[in-house]
Amino acid sequence: MSWRFGENAVVHPIPVGLSVRANEGQAVRAGEVIAAGTVLGSPIRVAGARRLGVAAADLPRVMRVATGAEVARGAVLARTGRRFARAASAPIDGRLAHVRADGDLEVAPIVGRWAVRAVIDGTVTVASDTSLTVTGEAWCLQGTAAYGPDAIGELALIADGGADELVPSRIDTKLRDRILIGGGRSGAEAIARAHACGVAAVVAGAVPAAGLRALFGDDVDAHGLATRADAPTVLCLAGFGSASLPEALYSPLRVFAGSRAAVHTASARLFVFAPADAAAMPATPPVVAITDDWGAVRAIEGSVTFEPSAR
Repeated sequence: MSWRFGENAVVHPIPVGLSVRANEGQAVRAGEVIAAGTVLGSPIRVAGARRLGVAAADLPRVMRVATGAEVARGAVLARTGRRFARAASAPIDGRLAHVRADGDLEVAPIVGRWAVRAVIDGTVTVASDTSLTVTGEAWCLQGTAAYGPDAIGELALIADGGADELVPSRIDTKLRDRILIGGGRSGAEAIARAHACGVAAVVAGAVPAAGLRALFGDDVDAHGLATRADAPTVLCLAGFGSASLPEALYSPLRVFAGSRAAVHTASARLFVFAPADAAAMPATPPVVAITDDWGAVRAIEGSVTFEPSAR
């Protein structure tokens, strides 16, 4: 667990229903939409070839709308003839989802829309209909686990030191769209208040497991939870329970305060977009010890002797 500046690759999974995406080689910026699509409801079957009086194999030459295109109610999907025309029209607003083998058409209503935003400044190095990989340079701090959707915002330091707890009274709507650095510990109340105030994410040394269950449900575990739902974004740097962040990790955050940053929940990483020489880092990373009760994680400064239960 240490800071490093260098090239980072971030994989962005793409949900079903893709409409548009970035192309390979395209330069992107953190927060920029790199893929967008729709969530479709149950489709409605529309008579196609048999209504138009053509064979199913000949339907493509009389189609007026491409498969996957959005259509308005009453839009002509396919048409034959001039003076005595026959046409198949969309019964609802939605998307032409499918053309069946028998020549019938399926139009599905749009019940939702989604967008995937880049989490790092860089270039799209791998592009497909299932995922996009963006590679770029940034400061990176690897955490233990992260929860909620990806977040992009400006870093705001609201704890006085690495051992301090993030208290709800220091959070208000002035911190909207910021990524809060909360010191060694953050409770569920502070995280819930931050989300209600529009805060982009909360980064802390540790969060109690009971607090995570209160925020994300009983099924949440130590592996993290990447989701697109409307939920708080939380990055646990050291673990769960309580922790004290050493100066080697916390002091660069003082330097980075006010810089653009992003939290990638799937990999539990914090990216800070600052120059390579923005902060001086120690040559050796801090040592982390975990006891067998899994109650807390502490970063150790200097030489120590571990108990047999520590590993």
